[in-house]
Amino acid sequence: MKFVRRCGFPFLLLVALAASPAHAAKEVMHGWPAGIPSGAELEAAGAVIGEIHVTIGDIFDPSIPSEDHWLYRTANKLHINTRQSVVRDQLLFKSGEPYVQRVVQESERILRDNDYLYDAWVRPVSYDGKTVDLEVRTRDTWTLNPGINYSRQGGQNSSSVELEEKNLLGNGQRLSFGWSNGVDRTSLDFEFFDPHFLSTWTRFGVVYSDADDGSTKAFRLDRPFYALDTQHAGGVYLFDSIRNEPRYAYGKNVGEYEQDEQFAEAYGGWSQGWDNGWVRRWTAGATYQQKQFAEVVGSSLGGPLPEDIELAYPWLGFDLIEDVFQERTNQDQIGRTEDVLLGLRAGGRIGYASESLGSDRDALMLRAYAQNGWDFGRERSLFVTTTATGRVESDGLRNAVLAAETRFYARTSENTKFFATVNGAVTEELDADQQLVLGGEEGLRGYPLRYQAGTSRALLTLEERYYTDWYPFRLFRVAGAAFFDMGRTWGTDVTGATSDGLLKDVGIGLRLGSSRSAFGNVIHIDLAFPLDGGDDIDTVQIVVETKVRF
Repeated sequence: MKFVRRCGFPFLLLVALAASPAHAAKEVMHGWPAGIPSGAELEAAGAVIGEIHVTIGDIFDPSIPSEDHWLYRTANKLHINTRQSVVRDQLLFKSGEPYVQRVVQESERILRDNDYLYDAWVRPVSYDGKTVDLEVRTRDTWTLNPGINYSRQGGQNSSSVELEEKNLLGNGQRLSFGWSNGVDRTSLDFEFFDPHFLSTWTRFGVVYSDADDGSTKAFRLDRPFYALDTQHAGGVYLFDSIRNEPRYAYGKNVGEYEQDEQFAEAYGGWSQGWDNGWVRRWTAGATYQQKQFAEVVGSSLGGPLPEDIELAYPWLGFDLIEDVFQERTNQDQIGRTEDVLLGLRAGGRIGYASESLGSDRDALMLRAYAQNGWDFGRERSLFVTTTATGRVESDGLRNAVLAAETRFYARTSENTKFFATVNGAVTEELDADQQLVLGGEEGLRGYPLRYQAGTSRALLTLEERYYTDWYPFRLFRVAGAAFFDMGRTWGTDVTGATSDGLLKDVGIGLRLGSSRSAFGNVIHIDLAFPLDGGDDIDTVQIVVETKVRF
């Protein structure tokens, strides 16, 4: 099940077209007030938190001349602002408690993680030598999407018509109804998600989708490790789906099969919380997964019919987090505060599925991940992420995937930044319902979706990014990029397809950083030119999509 961020906010686009053009203007900066000790000094002095004032900012600020337009004011009136109680419920500190700088900073990160908030700051407003009063200031985004969404990627179009609200009545809840026509299927969808059910840290969500090839139902109720000091977590997740899964070779659909899947998982977790800059978490749970496969009448399989599988197993997990965060701008987004983890984050879990518990085989279930970041000064940084999953059965390793990604950032001038990323994956005895593909959807932008397939893959991307001061209609921050992609697969895929060798493309792109909408952070409009491939490849690929990253 895939949840896609979309870029559709037609009302704000109407505002932009109708409002007079606005010159770029600086945002109001929320710096530390003069005359008040720093956060570290307040903590060292034993300051106690007094009053906590919460200020919810509108989407547009009429105090800025370029936003003092009747259409901007109309947008503010039509939008229901986030309720103060929703913001207060997410704060990790209360009046009467000692001031702890890291807890205040983590509260900011939690608030900024909400789609319906553009940014959040916590600052002292007064200090009498013992008690410090704090102001929590946020700014809302436009959260209603009543309209048509469109994207183009790898030569394929996707569209949808929906009514979606990401901050229902200002309560931070997400509700959506819609029709979508994607690459694989057409469906009618419903989703409701409340990340603070009954004003707690409990998450409640339901999903229902009725597609032309089946249906999907999902339910979740859980209380996560929502903060570094959280000591207990637990919950349940249920998923039931029947759908037709396509197989691709050389960018074309070569077959499909029916997949009937049920999944259920319950877990509990425990932690001592933050301890000298580190957090250690233990989790334990039980998982049930069943997949059954069948041929689709009138369609080719495009390969062997996958083997039915049923797994029931208990498991034990461990996670380690190093509390090293930095606030940055213009790293993966445009002109907004980003909370970047530079410390180590690693973990995994191990379980055992046995026939005595209802499984159709005995298998050791493995999952692991690790990520870390390094700052080399002069605005250069490196981030590495690795993941590994698989099963160990009587005949060896099965359905195993080892993946890794490296991202490098280096500022080259006041307005430009160099970015490079290398990612790849290797597999061992993949189940027949799994394909490792490479194409436009995976970052090889000059080629169709799922153009290559194999048992391993690698992709290199180089970009020179340019950030402008242009802020048209106070809606989008504008940037651009020149890029080069190079990648390939190895091995023979389940469809029998083999690699076409090394594929390369070059291109240019426009980036629009959404500063007023909750629906996607960066809009990509790319022209990509393939340098390899056969006559079946278009000489230019037009890619239009919305991503979390630049």
